Amino acid sequence: MLDSTPGLSGRWERLEPRPRARMLRQVLHAGLRTSFHALGRFVASHPVFFASTPVLLSILLGASFSRYRVEEDVESLLAPKHSLAKIEGNLVDSLFPVNRSKHALYSDLQTPGRYGRVIVTARKGSVLDQGHLDTILKLHRQIYQMQVTVPATGLNSFNYSFSYLCLPDEKNICIIDDIIRAMEEIQAARASNRTVPILRYPITQLVDGRQAYIGHQLGGVQGWGPSGAVRSPGTGSKGEGVRSARALQLTYYLQARGDLMDRVAGQWEKAFCAELETFAVLHPKLGLYPSTSSSLRTDFQFSSVLARRPLLASLGACGVLAILCCSMRDCVRSKPWLGLLALLSITLSGLTAAGILNLTGATYNSSYLGIPFVMLGHGLFGSFEMLSSWRRTREDQHVKERVASVFEDVMLRFSGSTMLHLMTLGLAASPFTNMEAVRLFCRTAALAVTISYVYTLSFYSSCLVITGYLETGYRHGCFCRRVPKPDRLDSKPAWYRCLMYTRYQDETHATNPPHGVVHGNANSPNPNLAHTHSHTHPHTVNNPAAHAHGHVANSTHTHQHTHTHTHSTANTEHHPPDSHLLLGCVRRCYGDWITNTYVKPFVVLLYLVYISFGLMGFLQVTQGSDPSALVAMDTATVLYTRAQQRYFSSYSPVIGFYIYESAPYWNASVQRDLLEYAKGFQRISWLEAYLNYLSDRNQSTSQPRENFTHTLRHSFLREPQFAHFADDIIFAERGQGEEPDVAASRIFLVAKTTENKREEMSVLLDTLRRLSLTSRVRFLIFNPSFVYLDRYAAAVSSPLRHSLLAVLFLLGLSSLAVVEPLVSVWLGLTLLSVQFGVLGFMTLWGVELDCMSVLCLISALGHSADCSGPLLCGFASGRGDSRTRWVRVALERHGVPSLQTLICYSAALVPVGSVRSNLTRTLFRCLTLTAGCSALHTLAFLPTLLTFLPPLQEPGTRTRR
Repeated sequence: MLDSTPGLSGRWERLEPRPRARMLRQVLHAGLRTSFHALGRFVASHPVFFASTPVLLSILLGASFSRYRVEEDVESLLAPKHSLAKIEGNLVDSLFPVNRSKHALYSDLQTPGRYGRVIVTARKGSVLDQGHLDTILKLHRQIYQMQVTVPATGLNSFNYSFSYLCLPDEKNICIIDDIIRAMEEIQAARASNRTVPILRYPITQLVDGRQAYIGHQLGGVQGWGPSGAVRSPGTGSKGEGVRSARALQLTYYLQARGDLMDRVAGQWEKAFCAELETFAVLHPKLGLYPSTSSSLRTDFQFSSVLARRPLLASLGACGVLAILCCSMRDCVRSKPWLGLLALLSITLSGLTAAGILNLTGATYNSSYLGIPFVMLGHGLFGSFEMLSSWRRTREDQHVKERVASVFEDVMLRFSGSTMLHLMTLGLAASPFTNMEAVRLFCRTAALAVTISYVYTLSFYSSCLVITGYLETGYRHGCFCRRVPKPDRLDSKPAWYRCLMYTRYQDETHATNPPHGVVHGNANSPNPNLAHTHSHTHPHTVNNPAAHAHGHVANSTHTHQHTHTHTHSTANTEHHPPDSHLLLGCVRRCYGDWITNTYVKPFVVLLYLVYISFGLMGFLQVTQGSDPSALVAMDTATVLYTRAQQRYFSSYSPVIGFYIYESAPYWNASVQRDLLEYAKGFQRISWLEAYLNYLSDRNQSTSQPRENFTHTLRHSFLREPQFAHFADDIIFAERGQGEEPDVAASRIFLVAKTTENKREEMSVLLDTLRRLSLTSRVRFLIFNPSFVYLDRYAAAVSSPLRHSLLAVLFLLGLSSLAVVEPLVSVWLGLTLLSVQFGVLGFMTLWGVELDCMSVLCLISALGHSADCSGPLLCGFASGRGDSRTRWVRVALERHGVPSLQTLICYSAALVPVGSVRSNLTRTLFRCLTLTAGCSALHTLAFLPTLLTFLPPLQEPGTRTRR
């Protein structure tokens, strides 16, 4: 019956010989389009409700900002959530509490708690010179005597000094760094004209005979060697004598038990920084770089404060370009306000999402700065696609029919890209993600994208309806004033005629001529597509975007009301001179140029260069596990980190070697194993000191358990120079009258490092862990910085891998519902290519793979799908004509909205690049590369490759002209 019907479109000719699976996909596709057509009519019938409801909802939820809270625990955000290092840290804290871990040696053990730390550098000379040394000790006394008043006013105010807040030792004396004691001994010797005690590095011996590690308390050290540089020092008296030192580090640990003490300690940290700032002004010969336990949190959140004004500037720049992108020479058909309304829709959706988060008790952190750009790219894409489709509809139709046609044409693709966003973000926000910052970002971004999608369907669509009525009434697109007819405009001034220019059409020509025939000319109602002839058929859908070249994506469903179906060809289209500027440029210039036979080889060569540089960067990807790389620039954390890397990078952090089970320490083989494990490290070891103690007294180091333990407890630990080792040993009682066992003990190791300190620490951590699995002695190693290093690469990259797998799975599943399954294949390859390029160029631009860059890579999947997906769908659905012809048509219809989105998106990124923050710098570079790679694929690579790669042109499917 279909063959006998002479007036049917070429799309039915394509349906008839196809397999049943393809027909089922077409039926499903047509059903979805029919549903969106009905939804468009419903929204167009109630524009006031759909315009006002989102605004009222956003205002109500915006009042919840009184519950706005900032995330306090930065470690939980930036460190892997489930890691072996955190389990080891809990075990260490249970065996050796915090107040036993700060004794003398352990100033570099950054265990959780309150503390104040300062690096003092000498701008000229050595910090051990008499003048600098006296000044530093003066600073120490001022900090020691400094007081804070809590609360600041009132009768219940109390003054708290460091002696009240400090961590005490077993004699109830504040624990201070060993370098302070060594400096006091040097000062006392100089004052009494005695011989100055020799200070050795990195392990020195104090006057009381105790060995102290000062490798992290003195920096930029030069020894007495002939070359003037520090040799590889040994232990104890074999260490190199210190001739000069450029820097010195002091640490003051505080107690923070209970809310009151924690609040007092927080006030003391602020007073500590203020005191150092004042002292630095009075003593310009010294450089002071303070850091506290709250510095990382404060400086991490400070990026949001710095980005407030640039974000407003981004919104303004994007608004200006959105207005320009929606404007036309024709004042009636121009839609400048729709650009601002698109931004307003995105802003309202962001406000609604923020209100929901505040009501649910969620906290805010600076990584959320990327969420507005995820919403902006996706929301602008949908808005410009709807506007482009609106301009392809017939102006002689009712507004409701035009909006329904827009929904039918756009919403299926827009819903598909939204689903892809939600799939990638949702899987990255699942419990499978081991990085809390990534999980919270993706969860919040998924909520924001969902609300933005709903607001586009409701608020922005209702705004499109209202502007459609203004267009039908021939009112000015900007001032909403009715435009006079041409005969009345002739008497107006030139500036008024220019302002009110439009292709006016008499009301008598706004309706269809008899028998449904419309003759197109230069004054065609449609500013973008003028048709030479069109036919009306009661069983076809009126979609001007659907040409008669077998455009299956725009067909195959029936309505109860009558629609028109338009036939057009490239040879007979007339393009009015007042069409959209970008559309005219793409139609007249760019489309012909990019599909030119002589240009294609250069585009392919450009793609090969793109892949080559992407591969070069991909092979150099490095992990960025340093939290200081995500804070604002020129802050205390960054300045302190730079000073520490400059002066204290010769040695690793102090590594705790914990033997957490009872071991036969008296056994010679066990002693040999433990000494072998510590070989090559700088170390303070109770076992090594005890074995040397026994050897000096001509006693055997291999003794029965009772003798070994008795001598350890009653002789060794009672010597003044060895008494501090009592903090490193835990005894377990046995039966009455028996010597206790050594239930657990610890040794502290320090490794010599080079410039790649964090990478070496990661390798050392893995090596020692593997050794612990095969050792007869059950031990673990721990340093608080290990929570950032432990499995960091796997934790930060797993969300990206999961999102990529989710995208490929979704595209494979969607091929069952897409008329042309090769669209899913092309889209999947495009997303992989964009992702590969962004990752490679990101590395070449100096961006490491940290949680912020991974967040940008996850959002890049959805952004690239937004840009390239419609182009692929438009090309695949029109394979009835020349392949080059349909590449040009796809660029006209879908390349222009993608170009408009990329222009506005790039303008919004420019102000963010000026923010002085490492976090925003990473955000700016990654999002800029995302926009650039997406633009290259959408506007250059795909239009060229589609002209000679599958899907192939099928013979015999050309439309009869």
